[in-house]
Amino acid sequence: MQHFLAVADLSPRELEDLLDLALTLKQERTQGGNKPILAGKVLGMVFQKPSLRTRVSFDMAMRHLGGDALYLSPNEVGLGQRESIADVARVLSGYVDGLMARVFDHQHVLDLAKWSRVPVINGLSDYNHPCQALADALTIRERFGPLGGVRVAYVGDGNNVATSLLHICTKLGAHFTLATPEGYDLPAAVVERGREFARESGSEVRALRDPQAAVRGAQVIYTDTWTSMGQEAETEARKRIFPPYQVNAALVALADPKAIVMHCLPAHRGQELTDEVADGPHSAIFPQAENRMHAQKALLVRLLAPPG
Repeated sequence: MQHFLAVADLSPRELEDLLDLALTLKQERTQGGNKPILAGKVLGMVFQKPSLRTRVSFDMAMRHLGGDALYLSPNEVGLGQRESIADVARVLSGYVDGLMARVFDHQHVLDLAKWSRVPVINGLSDYNHPCQALADALTIRERFGPLGGVRVAYVGDGNNVATSLLHICTKLGAHFTLATPEGYDLPAAVVERGREFARESGSEVRALRDPQAAVRGAQVIYTDTWTSMGQEAETEARKRIFPPYQVNAALVALADPKAIVMHCLPAHRGQELTDEVADGPHSAIFPQAENRMHAQKALLVRLLAPPG
């Protein structure tokens, strides 16, 4: 693994290895602290979009492992505006040991990886959110064991988070159901790739309109904001279309009695998710948020740790 740009780039074995390592590092942290295996290493963090979880989880992951992280704001870098992405990549890779980029355009992270001499991690792009997917899979595994056969239902907008969740679930054998309003589906190519992974792992993919049908018997219900960053002009239209897809107590009652509810955060409470569910017994959203740090530790170790 040279970079981490999309879940689809990794094999099931590589993904399982990352999850195994994440669990080990998480346990190690609770038992006294992680070994400083990234001592002397610095992760450069390039941001076009604001962030709470991505910035803090990567920063703390590096600190726990003995390394350091350098935050670079949009005004300081200006990818593709102040100077070319190729130049930014070549300059930064002369200073730091790895790069994490949270961008609007997926092509920007691809270009960084093309020109960088150090590993590049996709911290989020308009195409997918692979770091979130790792944390999601870790959270599901902690609750239900290996993902093979677990039933996951995603309810809401067919966005970048749904893309990565679909691909990691089907890579690891989880059954995946997507319920979206008409006009807000995942791209056909994304779904078809998920179906290919499902055929290889023995799982199944369903795409529905009815959120109630989607969650019946599900062990995991996942939702995300109705309006992502960069779509603010669509907010009012989306507020009229998405209410039937709200994850509320009535919807959760249709799922498996032991189902968990997940959300990548930030949540717009009262829209895609009610307070009753977010703070209720089925909610896994805050352990899921913490798992961003532990999953990313595993990623950083595999990309940045010295051989051996």
